[in-house]
Amino acid sequence: MNARHIDGNRFKNSFQKPIELTEDQKQEITEAFELFDTNKDGMLDFFELKIALRALGFEYKNNEVITILGNHDQNHKGHIKLEDFKKVAGELVSKRDPIEEFRKAFRLFDESGTGKITVSNLRRIAKELGEQMDEEELNAMIEEFDMDQDGAINEQEFINIMTDNY
Repeated sequence: MNARHIDGNRFKNSFQKPIELTEDQKQEITEAFELFDTNKDGMLDFFELKIALRALGFEYKNNEVITILGNHDQNHKGHIKLEDFKKVAGELVSKRDPIEEFRKAFRLFDESGTGKITVSNLRRIAKELGEQMDEEELNAMIEEFDMDQDGAINEQEFINIMTDNY
């Protein structure tokens, strides 16, 4: 066989390790499936699949969801089973860029879009989570990670916290 007839991608892909997900990622995928399996039949239809993928942070157009469904619909009835959903979502989750995920999380804290997480942002998040934290605790959190001493956590400081680089 001549070397130029070998499909390089197929050759390379045959030696790739299986997808390794953390237990938290596996649970996140299962929870998304269970949450949006509204009729609890162990399958997601088109709309349930689209919303479950969105809940995991993936926005797909209708034709893309149809393709995913078509590739994994074993019974040709417009449904995807949990095991197939785990494969699809697992591959997507494993390819997430962790730094981009941290940036998204930062934006959830930085509700006003100032580029900073302030004590007032932490107070709001704590309240939403039902956590009772006093001003001293909130200020201590900011002070511990505020490397530039501006009284707030910027995006890079947040990424450093999330990656243990502080």
